[in-house]
Amino acid sequence: MFDRLTGRLSRAVDNLRGRGRISEDNVAETLREVRMALLEADVALPVVKSFIDKVRTQALGAEVAASLTPGQTFVGILHRELVALLGERGGGLSLNAQPPVTLLLAGLQGAGKTTTAAKLARWLQETHKRKVLLVSTDVRRPAAILQLERLAGQIEAGFFGTVADQSPVDIARAALEQARRGLYDVLIVDTAGRLHVDAELMQEVRDIDAAVSPHQRLFVVDAMSGQDALNAARAFSSALDLGGIILTKADGDARGGAALSVREITGKPILFLGTGEKTAALEPFDPERMASRILGMGDVVALVQDVQRQLDVDGAQQLARKVAKGKGFDFIDLRSQLEQVRKLGGMGALVDKLPTQLANRAISTEQADRDVRRQIAIIDSMTPGERRTPDVINGSRRRRIAAGAGVQVQDVNRLLKQFLDMQRMMKQLKGGKLGRMLAGFKGGLPPGFGGR
Repeated sequence: MFDRLTGRLSRAVDNLRGRGRISEDNVAETLREVRMALLEADVALPVVKSFIDKVRTQALGAEVAASLTPGQTFVGILHRELVALLGERGGGLSLNAQPPVTLLLAGLQGAGKTTTAAKLARWLQETHKRKVLLVSTDVRRPAAILQLERLAGQIEAGFFGTVADQSPVDIARAALEQARRGLYDVLIVDTAGRLHVDAELMQEVRDIDAAVSPHQRLFVVDAMSGQDALNAARAFSSALDLGGIILTKADGDARGGAALSVREITGKPILFLGTGEKTAALEPFDPERMASRILGMGDVVALVQDVQRQLDVDGAQQLARKVAKGKGFDFIDLRSQLEQVRKLGGMGALVDKLPTQLANRAISTEQADRDVRRQIAIIDSMTPGERRTPDVINGSRRRRIAAGAGVQVQDVNRLLKQFLDMQRMMKQLKGGKLGRMLAGFKGGLPPGFGGR
């Protein structure tokens, strides 16, 4: 989301590299670049002016420590002010209330409210072990109701169906009553949206709000909507007592200004980022880590947490025990490891969380993802016996495997060579080394990734 902004800010800070000290002249030059970077990223002009003034005041008053260059000092100031702009880390969702805790989602049509409702339900189920009921009050779009019903089925959450000719307010009241009778912990109410803010939309969401008295009202906004997001933020903030913001489509090719502006406009914290279409693609928002990503420092903590959440620990431990006992590493094991990469979102999702200098040196993520898909196709084209005993794969078998996978024989040969290299590496990990290495992901962050 912040790729362009990160690039511009990196070039701006380069102006201070090699300078002996921070001066008014070189700060002014650098801040011009920072201002242009923020404006190009669609950050609201008042927000840009306030941010630049704060950075200028701190930069001109900064003492450069003996161990720091002017560029490093300036990056530190930018980081602190970005954190302040994005909001101090809040307490997240407030769930300390008499069940059912009611959450109201509001926003414009196309912001991703329906998908976000399902993502939030899944996050509550998996992270907080809550029993969740979903309901849609978007009577104008039956497809939205059907979509939420299907998503609820996928994540095994409760769903409250509507009756023909029911009003949005009646649906919300009935869903709340069902949540009480069904002993649900949380009720998530997905409201209707429009392509633009209008009086009818605002009145409807206020009526639903009055009917169910939600414990928290969440504004769902599309990170790719630019300045339109700010107009919607002002309207919903005046209509509802918002408790927080969920920023969707944060993985898209957006300029990112909405994230830096909406919080400032509403005064409410960003609670979550939606980072993909899958129901697992929702992550709690952390302003310090987001500021680091914007400045090209990466987000290694998020990367490790992704691995912890998605890694098949039981499968990894089984593989470790198998290798420790000296049993052969086969193509069944390799395919399992390739699937782990896909579950983590592919190479693109991994590289996105690396510091910029490392990401720039990384191989093409698109090419890497294509290679993973090709390798899985080749393994799937093998017989079970060939996967367990790769030594039997001769020339004719290679040609058959290549034809079945739709690739060239050279691709099969390349995979076999890579497999032999991995097999040799696995033999060196006999005696429990692999088990100890993987055990670090089971109980928490590895040393050095934990606190602040």
